[in-house]
Amino acid sequence: MNPEGAVRVVLVDDQALMRLGFAMVLDAADGIEVVGEAADGSSALAQVRALDPDVVIMDVRMPGMNGIEATGHITAEHPRTRVLVLTTFDLDEYAFAALRAGASGFLLKDAEPTELVAAVRSVAAGDAVMSPRVTRRMLEMFAAHLPDQSRPSPAPGDPRLAELSPREVEVLRAVAEGLSNAEVAERLFVTEATVKTHVGRVLAKLGVRDRVQAVIVAYETGLVGR
Repeated sequence: MNPEGAVRVVLVDDQALMRLGFAMVLDAADGIEVVGEAADGSSALAQVRALDPDVVIMDVRMPGMNGIEATGHITAEHPRTRVLVLTTFDLDEYAFAALRAGASGFLLKDAEPTELVAAVRSVAAGDAVMSPRVTRRMLEMFAAHLPDQSRPSPAPGDPRLAELSPREVEVLRAVAEGLSNAEVAERLFVTEATVKTHVGRVLAKLGVRDRVQAVIVAYETGLVGR
């Protein structure tokens, strides 16, 4: 976030009216400033390079460089910048691919203004915008895209999980099952603050940006089954 405290946002959508509507909502919110707009992936990447925003709201279906490719470039070149994917359906395969490319979550295009503002603030603070319901559905889609339909090898042998403590593995498994922090706390008989601490350590040890990427690792390693 910039020194003045406002969350700086770049809007990317090939529909000008969509950008206008989102800009009106965000500019009216306290602590959020729309600093740039783009109509395709190439322009989005140029805007990010020039403006170094906190959050990019990214459509995926655009002419030229699409949002998936642009998301991959942005998250690789500007790890501080978070990407929120715009989609029409919460099981859109394009949105799913953008999550694999490093996006921190997604928004439906018909989201309520309060949802849009809350999502921008959440990802700017380092959280992922994925409800437990959507996380579960994303996992189902992820399973369908794995090339080998047999269950992966047991997770404890995967080197990506070698640094995790037994408790951290429990937390990662619960998060991958779509549980919220409060639900994880209830399952493990700990406080929600303790869960947040464990989640932070899991992300650091796995070298991932947020919960979305951690969930993908949990599925790839076989920590959660299908």
